[in-house]
Amino acid sequence: MNPLLIEDAVRRALAEDLGDAGDITTLACIPASALSSAVIAARASGVIAGVELARAAFRLVDPRVEVAVEKDDGARVQRGDIALRIEGPSRAILTAERAALNFLGHLSGVATATATLVEAVKGTKAKIVCTRKTTPGLRAFEKHAVRCGGGANHRFGLYDAMMIKDNHIVAAGGITRAMTAARAAAGHLVKIEIEVDGLDGLKEALAAGAEVVLLDNMPVEDMKKAVALNAGRAVLEASGNVTLQTVRAIAETGVDVISSGAITHSAPALDLGLDFL
Repeated sequence: MNPLLIEDAVRRALAEDLGDAGDITTLACIPASALSSAVIAARASGVIAGVELARAAFRLVDPRVEVAVEKDDGARVQRGDIALRIEGPSRAILTAERAALNFLGHLSGVATATATLVEAVKGTKAKIVCTRKTTPGLRAFEKHAVRCGGGANHRFGLYDAMMIKDNHIVAAGGITRAMTAARAAAGHLVKIEIEVDGLDGLKEALAAGAEVVLLDNMPVEDMKKAVALNAGRAVLEASGNVTLQTVRAIAETGVDVISSGAITHSAPALDLGLDFL
């Protein structure tokens, strides 16, 4: 992850927490000279992500805080496992605690949700990927967490790949018109993906030279037919109704990619806690 993005995000989180007056509870209760040791430990099993943001929270509050990483990003943890050991001024540890845990818990939750789907499709060729359904301002970190969980990234924004969705198709006047216009405008390094919701749409997209086709909310039986019809010509991405209960059947149709918005927008935070020793 880009250190500049990390510092910017953590500074904003700390500023939101501290406001104009700072941590008034800690300032009132804890002597400035007090030193402490603490650990951040898992209270549930999962996959760790966001360690560098947690470290930055402590460092930006007080550079004298030392953070030793026991479980780096991508590491699996069980209940009770220690992820970080922290030593330094007590005030700084207390002040940075919530910002550090917010980042670490949320991103570890994304990594854990991703890992669950990745495990469910093991043995198939399907890759689990994320979408642009991310928390505003946290996309780069959430996509990093997806990779920590064994998934892969879809496009990062509107700028790095063309994705022709259903509303683009309607506004452009059809699949062929949209594809023709996109191919005329795209540079040689820009991929073009187009969304279809049925086999007729897939046929038209392939005839128009589609390299990547998103099968939107197709029944599993239709996905199997789409894979056969495609015959390896385009990368096929399945999207819609992707859950732990459905993902294996989707993967077994032979699609190349399965995208899930839920792994970023609905992943429950991994339960992690900071305790003073």
